[in-house]
Amino acid sequence: MKSPSDESKDGLTVTPPKKWAAGVPAVVHALEYSLQQTSPRKTAVDLLTMNQVDGTDCPGCAWADPAPGHRNRNEYCENGAKHINDEATGKRVTEDFFRAHPVSDLAGRSDMWLNQQGRLTRPMVKRPDSDHYEPISWHDALNLLAEELRALDTPDEAVFYTSGRVSNEAAFVLQLFARAFGTNNLPDCSNMCHESSGYALHETLGTGKGTVSLNDLHHADLIFVVGQNPGTNHPRQLSALEEAKLNGARVIAVNTLPEAGLLRFKNPQKARGLVGQGVEIADRFLHIRAGGDLALFQGLNRLLLEAEDERPGQVLDHDFIGANTSGFEEFSEHARQISWDDVITATGLTLEEIEAVGADVLRSERVIVCWAMGVTQHKHGVPTIREIVNFLMLRGNLGRAGAGACPVRGHSNVQGDRTMGVWEQMPDAFLDALQREFGFDPPRAHGLDSVNAIRAMGEGRIKVFLGVAGNFVRAAPDSTVTEEAMRTCRLTAHISTKLNRSHTVCGRTALILPTLGRTERDVQAGGEQFVTVENSMSEVHTSRGRLKPASKLLLSEVAILCRLARRTLDGRVDLPWQEFETDYGAIRDRIARIVPGLHDLNRRVTRPGGIRLPNPVNEGVFPTAVGKALFTRNAWEMPEVPEGHLLLQTLRSHDQWNTVPYTANDRYRGIHGSRRVVLVNPEDLAELGLSAGQQVDLVGVWRDAAERRAEGFEVVAYPTSRGSAAAYYPETQVLVPLDSVADISNQPTSKAVLVRLERTV
Repeated sequence: MKSPSDESKDGLTVTPPKKWAAGVPAVVHALEYSLQQTSPRKTAVDLLTMNQVDGTDCPGCAWADPAPGHRNRNEYCENGAKHINDEATGKRVTEDFFRAHPVSDLAGRSDMWLNQQGRLTRPMVKRPDSDHYEPISWHDALNLLAEELRALDTPDEAVFYTSGRVSNEAAFVLQLFARAFGTNNLPDCSNMCHESSGYALHETLGTGKGTVSLNDLHHADLIFVVGQNPGTNHPRQLSALEEAKLNGARVIAVNTLPEAGLLRFKNPQKARGLVGQGVEIADRFLHIRAGGDLALFQGLNRLLLEAEDERPGQVLDHDFIGANTSGFEEFSEHARQISWDDVITATGLTLEEIEAVGADVLRSERVIVCWAMGVTQHKHGVPTIREIVNFLMLRGNLGRAGAGACPVRGHSNVQGDRTMGVWEQMPDAFLDALQREFGFDPPRAHGLDSVNAIRAMGEGRIKVFLGVAGNFVRAAPDSTVTEEAMRTCRLTAHISTKLNRSHTVCGRTALILPTLGRTERDVQAGGEQFVTVENSMSEVHTSRGRLKPASKLLLSEVAILCRLARRTLDGRVDLPWQEFETDYGAIRDRIARIVPGLHDLNRRVTRPGGIRLPNPVNEGVFPTAVGKALFTRNAWEMPEVPEGHLLLQTLRSHDQWNTVPYTANDRYRGIHGSRRVVLVNPEDLAELGLSAGQQVDLVGVWRDAAERRAEGFEVVAYPTSRGSAAAYYPETQVLVPLDSVADISNQPTSKAVLVRLERTV
């Protein structure tokens, strides 16, 4: 895949990576970008209401807010400020824009350029055999989409995709519509980011969610941060880690790259962060090889078992193990057979480094493990997380204060999507509740996840694709395959706030359905509405927009979906779509009767801080198949990398949100002026006969022998772990094979892409 035609030609500048994150530069960059997008007044409204009680929930990530009364007046990070004002931009995409730019032109533009054109303002349609989007009324657009849905031979020829940007109310309406229509084809962004977490936690603990609160993090003795870059992807997590450090915690960073935020954090909310040295975050940095996390925790678990042998009754929590778990003896026998040679080979660490971490664990009563996509996006992502659960259970670090499992989600409401039923495999208990509440029998056969939806489109089995928020073709793996599959559809439709690449990859007919942003006032016939969201720590709270909508023609996601459902179902299933559109409280009343823990939702959620959903683990209950938490035996595994190849991980730059780059810079990693770079360890470069500054193509290697190529990258010498390389997402999604997925979860392995670097100059 070649570089977009409008890529910056100023050239790459590389400076040494930063050794700290945030501070004054974060404030300056946040305000600078915000004021480029919108007015000082709107910037102030957005920032001063963001993450406040009765304010707007930051759409940037799913990190939890401090309790009411403990929030800063400026309770946001640099990237959150940029994202919310990127949505509030004063730039507009009008019908004149689409007259000037045919789809063929837009398809050659970069993700950054498309985003920078501004907010979508009216419904648009691309007719068959046309190269232009043209205006269409809401009436005609929704009728067109409804007619295509009704014309399908079976409801399973439609796919309903959503990202975690949508609210709980919109997610609930979407899944209700899809199931009333007759399909469970509800892929979402979780399929591509934390699906491995859900499968592993469900199997071992009986719940797919993390078990810790923000307060637990503040009072832990030891915190692992594994395969995660909070400085860029979850910056407010650094504030929690700072408080934990000041309370005496130790932090162990496990990563293939040294990340600035995990080295030192200068909190811009505090004087020591503005003029002082800030706080050192990581007490230890384990510079692990890509995919080595499973072996690391296997090694730690062996150390704990051997320490128990030496000091019987003083290391393991036998009371917890005996009362709450199953499978310990089988696990113990397996864990003792793990070879230290295998652990050292897979991790790239020394035995002394791992033993030092083991000593930290033995000194700690309360341990938390945080992880993100550096763990989940591997073939053995599920076994790795199961091994983390083994590690936590050995010393009883589940279900008590200051301890537990903490999968850190990216999208602001991706966890809420699942709670609301957006999953292709919702359990019968949820479907039974839908049936009791609404009087129809939802389909029971499992639907398509994201990877299988792409396969089905490519095979011609999907005729209609509806995307609610997100940028599916750029978030999905195997870009060329995904785009070819999308183009086989009879109709593609996207409910969106801004222009993105998915709008340029069209079915025979394509619709753009513009929607309100989270920052905007949502006024329906029943009055001004608010919505709810759920963060990574299972807290459900309100979000209310404050700004005037970008266009009089915008509809809310709830309104679009309710109107589409009325037209599509046409009385076949009697559901109160008009009532839902008029008053979102009517949706929440139904949610309250269906989702455990959300009873009396309308009243409880408006209390400061909202509702924390109960987690059975924290109540000493493990709803697994055997009624106890499960120890598992996980075979040692590591990615195989032939000589002359590297294992590439895709990642975000600092100046980026999800698939949207804001600039061509990555300030913390010292990359300026270009995103088409590949970061490689200097020793690996020497072995490959390459040097910094050379131009290369990245060539993906996969068993299907099809060539996947990302062209025109510049080599940057960087302290990646040996054998590993890194390059930016979504430009390198073209290299991720559709069939390269995690065992069990079917999640794309975007952190384990086998490549060779082919010199071009």
